Amino acid sequence: MYGIRGIVNALRSQLKLIAPQSGNHLEETNMSDNKGKIQLFEAKKVRSLWDEENEKWWFSVIDTIAVLTEQSDELTARKYWNKLKQRLKEEGNETVTDCHQLKMLARDGKMRLTDVADTEQMLRLIQSIPSKKAEPFKMWLAQVGSERLDEMVDPELSIDRAIQNYRQLGYSESWINQRIKSIEVRKGLTDEWDKSGVQGVQYATLTDIMSKTWSGMTTREYKQYKGLKKENLRDNMTNTELVLNMLAEVATTDISAARQPNGFSESAAVAKEGATAAKVAREQIEKSTGKSAISSLNAKKLGTCSTRQLNADDEGGGSEI
Repeated sequence: MYGIRGIVNALRSQLKLIAPQSGNHLEETNMSDNKGKIQLFEAKKVRSLWDEENEKWWFSVIDTIAVLTEQSDELTARKYWNKLKQRLKEEGNETVTDCHQLKMLARDGKMRLTDVADTEQMLRLIQSIPSKKAEPFKMWLAQVGSERLDEMVDPELSIDRAIQNYRQLGYSESWINQRIKSIEVRKGLTDEWDKSGVQGVQYATLTDIMSKTWSGMTTREYKQYKGLKKENLRDNMTNTELVLNMLAEVATTDISAARQPNGFSESAAVAKEGATAAKVAREQIEKSTGKSAISSLNAKKLGTCSTRQLNADDEGGGSEI
């Protein structure tokens, strides 16, 4: 509907972003143009950042150490790396000499500098770590690089990859279908706002107006309600919440296309009107079910999401706002 490349670009901005905040309006928070994400190796997280200029990945050294040494505790992995780094420095190892630091999302939800290495450096580093995971990890590094190049040639692969990632994280098929659709819907809405002359932080303000109208909470309040920090709000919504949010965005897009508002003020009025459709739907659902359509459940615990938990709002998991 909005063009496969547009959907793919939106997808790349959605999946577990860890880049510093700046001005991309495709999601409820402003994201960097750098393609930061969480890669999965045998269901273990490895933070990474795509370097557009040099066309290569940067990987978190700490996360790699944790995988190779099979450490579940980040502090232990950090101590291991500190000792290894000191030994490699004494040996004059170039991997340590050329080591870079980039900001990535830490466990406390803040962007913090951490040691990173590109694929070539990481392959050299792996040789210094005795691990039965070494060879599988080397193959995984090569696959990650190959997948990125494949996606640049065939953008539809990004969608397939997104679906695979969500499946690995334990999301249900019905949730995944809604989530992928929600990315397309969001892209259509921001395209309409572009036409209306909306700029910069106004995208976030309009999103807050819509969120407040249908859910009773701004994006920040919604995240706090779910116990989130930097995590993507939509990745922590239940099926019902995703559908209601999509209804608000679709209605706003359709009204905007029909009325062609000019500037922020007129777009704000349209946003509120469109989100009201979702508010009415939410109130009807709550009247029929006797419980809130808004859930405090989230999917961030240990980076996994239980299908049963995500859909718990249909089993009484929601609470009144």
